[in-house]
Formats: sequence, C-alpha cells, structure tokens
Amino acid sequence: MNQILTRRCDTPLPRKGVFRILICRPNHRLGNTVLLTPLISELERHYKGAEIDVISEGDIAKEVFASFFSVQNVYCLPKRGFKHPLPFLRLIRRVRGTHYDLIIDPCVGSGFSRTLTRLLRGTYKLGFSDNPKRDGLTHAAPTDIAGQHMAKRPVNLLRWALELETTRQDSVPTLDIRLTDPEMDSGRRAINQLLSESRQTTSPPVVGVFANATGEKRYPMSWWREFIDTFKLLCPTASIIELIPMHGRSMLGAEWPAYYSSDIRRMGAVMAGVDLMITADCGVMHLAVASRTATIGMFCVTDASVYAPYGQGNCPLQTPGLTARQVACRVVENYSQLLGRDASMPASSRHDDVSLRQALAP
Repeated sequence: MNQILTRRCDTPLPRKGVFRILICRPNHRLGNTVLLTPLISELERHYKGAEIDVISEGDIAKEVFASFFSVQNVYCLPKRGFKHPLPFLRLIRRVRGTHYDLIIDPCVGSGFSRTLTRLLRGTYKLGFSDNPKRDGLTHAAPTDIAGQHMAKRPVNLLRWALELETTRQDSVPTLDIRLTDPEMDSGRRAINQLLSESRQTTSPPVVGVFANATGEKRYPMSWWREFIDTFKLLCPTASIIELIPMHGRSMLGAEWPAYYSSDIRRMGAVMAGVDLMITADCGVMHLAVASRTATIGMFCVTDASVYAPYGQGNCPLQTPGLTARQVACRVVENYSQLLGRDASMPASSRHDDVSLRQALAP
C-alpha cells in the first residue's frame, strides 16, 4: 500500500559528483513554494554538501528558504514575467551563466517550468514526462510514479531517478521552513502579548484560526462564528488567536486578538507558538504545517489527497455535508488530548449543560 509500482529508471542519476543543483519551480503562490521543502530535505539527504539554487516567481521563496543552509541563490522571476520582458530576460541570462550538474523540474504538466528547464544549462535534467525525447530531459520519469500529494511528487521523482527500491509514502520528509530559535522565541512573545491584553489566558491550549482562503475554499463569517461558538462551549479554557490574511482585514469580525504580518517567517513563528492551527485549505495551511505546529486543514471543494497536511499531529477534515457545529465537534474529538478533553468520551456525546446540548443539537 505504501509503494508505487512502476518501471525502474534505466540509467539512474549518479550518487557522486553532483554539487550544483537547480530546482525550477516558477510559481508565486505560498503553498506551492512551501511544498518544495520536502524535496530540498531529500536532496540534502542524498547529495550532502551540494549547493541548491531555486527559480521561483515573486519574493515569497526568498523568505521561505531564508534559513536553508544548502540553498544559495533564490532567483525570483517577476510576476507575469512576460509583461516585464527586460527584467525577466536579464534574470534568465544570469541563471544560464551557471552550468548545473542537475536541474529538476518537479511539476507535472507545467509548460513554463519545462521550457525553462530545457533552456537552462545542466548535465542532467530530471522531470516527469511520458514523451522524454520531446521534453529534452536526460531522466524522464513516467507520470504514474508522481502520486497524488503535491509535496510528495518531487520526492518520488528524485527517488525514482536514484533507482531506490521503494517509494514509501510514510517516509517522505515533512514540510518545514526551518524556523530558528530566535524566530520562535519572538513568536511566543507576540502570542503572550496578545493574550495578556485580552480576557484569555496564556496557558495552553492556545488555538490559532486562519479564516481566509481563495474562492470556494473560503468559509463565510457566519460559518466561522458558529464553529467557534461550538468550539468554545466544548473547550472553554482554550484561548483563540486569529491570524490575519495578507490583505490586512479580520475574517472573524475582529472579535478575537489577532496577529498580522506581511512577513512569511514572522507569521510562521507565531503559528509555531500555538498548540493547534485550524485553517481552510490554503497556502497558510501549508505554512502552519511547515512551522511544525499541529494543523487541521478543512477541505470543502479541493481534493484532500493532493494537498492534505501530513506528518505527526496534522490531519485533513472533509467538511461537505457537515454543519459548522459538527465540524467543531470533529476537531475536538480528533485533538481531545491536546485540547485537554477526556479522550475516553467523544466530544459529540457529552451533555454537560444546557448550552452544550443546544450547541450539539442537530
């Protein structure tokens, strides 16, 4: 069940002599950038001492990889680069000045990423393709080895090229932006300051809520209010902090102490200081996982098998057909120990008082 059965690589990548590596992932989205961190961990495992460069888009990648010792250059193409041809071409020319031992296109079906991979200079070029001659790759992995999860696909790709015996999904590195101790200390101080100014306690559990997402993935404010009202009835000692989206506006009516930063790593540091993050499927969900805090991601339209938070303490929750009250009960049941609940009795079966019975009524 944990293996992907497929044909082996005819000529595996060499284990030695690969020192300059380029990851070609020109995308500006936070989630897609954070989902590259397991690939970098896997490269560090197999190519110790190698230097890794990354091609991205926009400035997010520089923040995400700021503390990665193995990452030397993060080349950030301008967003919508074809509308800014001169900066775009200057940067591509700069990258072409380096001959890489290995260039990796970790995407399935990205024409832009493949075009850049073909254009840049490398001894070995690795990517997914069922038409290797046309795509200009030296190592073309069949797309059936990619697997479902976006973070695990690049790891499967590299393991296939190294001709490893199995691709164990439970051994894939987790998301990690590698927050430093000073960053995490600053995050905890920010949380303590927020809670000290409210009527909430700084003692655990402290729960972070990020209530924004794009398009149909976003739950309305009324849904969140019902969710939080139920959650607080079930866990009255829990303290809640809202994490504010990049646009700088509360999604919960400014009813809870809130933290805002346009800096990705500061946002991650604060999330690292809470006991549980609750969020819809979005880039901040992946950032929370990569900040190494327990994260529950709620999915209402997208495929959880592709984007689900994985690793110890993380889990997806499919919400179609469930009310906000029912979702809150599921969250408390899944994290009963962390939230200080009696794990021997599910939250949905408790009837401690009238208000709780009303909250749990169908």
